[in-house]
Amino acid sequence: MRRRFVSGVVVAIALAAGFGGLLLGQTGGQPSKQATGQATAKPSGRGAAQPSAQEAPEYGPAKGTLVIVGGGSLEGTGIYEKFIQLAGGSDASFVIVPTAGGNKNPDGTVRAYKEEQVVAGWLKRGVKNVRMLHTHDPKVADTEEFAKILRTANAVWFDGGRQWNIVDSYMNTLTFKEFHKVLERGGVIGGSSAGATIQGDYLVRGAVAGAQIMMTPEKEHEHGFAFLRRSAIDQHINTRNRWDDLIEVIKKLPNLLGIGLSEGTAIIVTRDTFEVTGKWKVAVHDNTRLYQPWEKPYFVLSIGDVYDMKARKIVKLGTGAAPARGAGPGGH
Repeated sequence: MRRRFVSGVVVAIALAAGFGGLLLGQTGGQPSKQATGQATAKPSGRGAAQPSAQEAPEYGPAKGTLVIVGGGSLEGTGIYEKFIQLAGGSDASFVIVPTAGGNKNPDGTVRAYKEEQVVAGWLKRGVKNVRMLHTHDPKVADTEEFAKILRTANAVWFDGGRQWNIVDSYMNTLTFKEFHKVLERGGVIGGSSAGATIQGDYLVRGAVAGAQIMMTPEKEHEHGFAFLRRSAIDQHINTRNRWDDLIEVIKKLPNLLGIGLSEGTAIIVTRDTFEVTGKWKVAVHDNTRLYQPWEKPYFVLSIGDVYDMKARKIVKLGTGAAPARGAGPGGH
């Protein structure tokens, strides 16, 4: 009788331990490897489970880097130097696109660009292999002969001007596809002012009638090249008092993340995160955040801050410190 009682206790303890282990994996304590998803020894060979591929980003490119600049002078900011570094150094292959400067002169004649003038500043910065890419004609941009220069490019830079000129020349052409392939190869795309806005998804200030119009009535000028998806990008926000201008865009297109850039300031985008660099501030219009009635519906990032666009939160402050838990994203 005593032996049967002891055996029953042992069985009960074993069952309880097993059941407790299952509960532990669900409710807390020291969880099991199965409960936390940690890898345990798996058989090798054809039938073995393979690790899942890295989750595709929602905003930035899966490969490559974006350098998105708010216009103005960049001398002394380190932005050009960072762009050259990301391209692979001064020996890399650079392509400069001046098209935002205008496709036509005031008298209606086609505007011509001189390559030596377009690339001169880059040569002074020590770049050795740099070419200009420009056409006013989308039919030309859709040809192999024109687009092939991008096949070996490590970096593409879009100059400033009016962003709808870039759309008119390249949207949905072979050249447009090759711009995206530069990123797919791990290259870098950068641009300032209009060259920043073209990198977004929605094209703010895309109206031919004037840059004061935030949301164009022209269907063909509503979209940028979407290197940075689900975004609307504005520039010169400090010098032209444009801090609030993205509010109406995000109100009408709430699925977008609005990014307003100060002059001499850039975001460096890698997948779904970006870091602020340069001179000053970046305004982030995030309508998933709860704002107080007295607050404007955006917050401001400073130099060195790192922001996760997918999680919609600051992951590092420019001071090197982590944000306080539960703290809002603004206030610095």
